[in-house]
Amino acid sequence: MSTQQTQWGPPTAGILGAGVAGLALGVGVVTLVTDPPGRILVGAAAVGLLVFAVMSFRARPKLAISEGGLVYRGWWKDRRLERGDITLIRITEFRRIGRRVRLLEIDTIDDRLLVLSRWDLGTDPLRVLDALTAAGLAPGTG
Repeated sequence: MSTQQTQWGPPTAGILGAGVAGLALGVGVVTLVTDPPGRILVGAAAVGLLVFAVMSFRARPKLAISEGGLVYRGWWKDRRLERGDITLIRITEFRRIGRRVRLLEIDTIDDRLLVLSRWDLGTDPLRVLDALTAAGLAPGTG
């Protein structure tokens, strides 16, 4: 039996894919696109994808179980949540464009809501909730 996963983040392949797409658009804007409005749009898309890839890589792991709590890593800073800081961890599920989307929501004592998607976690949020529950970090699940 394998040990329980304790940290989650965006998938490396997805981050690399966004970076490669950004580079391809950057090359395209320099070599292929000749009209000024097209250059601006494709250039903005290239820069956006590259920034997204770099910042997603920087924020890995997005969520991790640490001694006595959780560490949430954002684009700009890390946040440590002790067991007492967490009031509720739950899964929100809804339908969007014909498919089911699940989000992991972590409600904190200072009225902050952390919302993590499958992209943020690199896996199904239900698996993360199971791991958090097994670690004793999910005070109220529902």
